[in-house]
Amino acid sequence: MSAPATPRRSWGQRLVILIPYLWLGVFFLVPFLLVVKISLSQYATAQPPYLPQLDLTGGIEALREFASGLSFENYARLFSDALYLTSYGRSLAIALASTAMLLLIGVPVAYAMARAPRHWQGALFMLIVLPFWTSFLIRVYAWMTILQRDGLLNQALLALGIVDSPPVWLSTDTAIFIGIVYTYLPFMVLPVYATLERMDESLLEAAADLGCPRWKAFWLVTVPLALPGAIAGSILCFIPIVGEFVIPDLLGGSGAMMIGQTLWLEFFSNRDWPAASAVAVVLLGILVVPLVIYQHLQARRLERGD
Repeated sequence: MSAPATPRRSWGQRLVILIPYLWLGVFFLVPFLLVVKISLSQYATAQPPYLPQLDLTGGIEALREFASGLSFENYARLFSDALYLTSYGRSLAIALASTAMLLLIGVPVAYAMARAPRHWQGALFMLIVLPFWTSFLIRVYAWMTILQRDGLLNQALLALGIVDSPPVWLSTDTAIFIGIVYTYLPFMVLPVYATLERMDESLLEAAADLGCPRWKAFWLVTVPLALPGAIAGSILCFIPIVGEFVIPDLLGGSGAMMIGQTLWLEFFSNRDWPAASAVAVVLLGILVVPLVIYQHLQARRLERGD
């Protein structure tokens, strides 16, 4: 008996599948290849400020001359210069610490939202989303006003008698963490809430009927079910925090920069496009790692049928 024929896709189905790939190719792959090419170039005082330039009208000889001018010198400088290594390490450390804080704050908030009465959940959801209705830059400037020496935070601390003199908040790592946690909290809360909101309450009832204490039922039932949302929220927060520029530039100090600030400095102050492109390519490689790990874990989870 012959195998059943595979149904052929229509042109409309093929076009629907092809459009996302064309979009990614035009708006992601091509720009990324241009950045990789610039990262292999050398700094030059010109417009654009790098060499070699690709001349497609020069034939094979021009292509050979172009290829001979490319090098990995910028990448070697990244791993030998303390400025870049410190920026990468500081960015990863702040991103990891901020993501941990977001987990500690976001998971209980999402759990409280999911366990709240149904008629309250819409209002709580709106309170979480409401900050997105205001410009991101305006929110950061608002925190600058709150955290300055005579700002609202110090006035409240002095009025409550918690401190005797106004502490310094701006231009510190504490201000950076406050700004990051405030800004990215919805990205942690919403995925966890979406996961917990779909949880079957009968599972907890069954655990209670079998004599399981509430804390143990929470640990053995609720936590594993919330884990996919927590992982998704952590990735949604960690990746943009690593490359964050606005918050550390406005709230942090200039003593130690994150990689986003270093990238901006190379592009717009030093105008060293090759070095900046190399920084961007390595940063993208670092950010791809958690995505690959998450995709691998998701594939294994699907294979197990969880």
